[in-house]
Amino acid sequence: MNDEAHALLVLTTVGAGFDSAALARALVEQRLAACVNIIDRVLSVYRWEGRVVDDTEVLLVIKTTDARVDALREELFHRHPYDVPEFVVVEPASLSDAYGAWLRESVS
Repeated sequence: MNDEAHALLVLTTVGAGFDSAALARALVEQRLAACVNIIDRVLSVYRWEGRVVDDTEVLLVIKTTDARVDALREELFHRHPYDVPEFVVVEPASLSDAYGAWLRESVS
């Protein structure tokens, strides 16, 4: 069995007025994420407190590893502006060897 950390993508959204760049920078500086893509102006339609609402949000795509995901979750929940933060973890089916090596090195 390979003991190397496995790459993961973590998805979360924040409100359009939240400083997502500061959050992304903090996660990368703490080596909890190798990279955070900030996708502005995502229209989200969801059920909240018994009604359907729509909001403009910012989607963060966070690149990390399984070895760092628990610490990432703790820090993200500490800094997140929502009462119920989105924290969806996706394991890529594949990625290039060079990118995987860079990602693992960036969070180690």
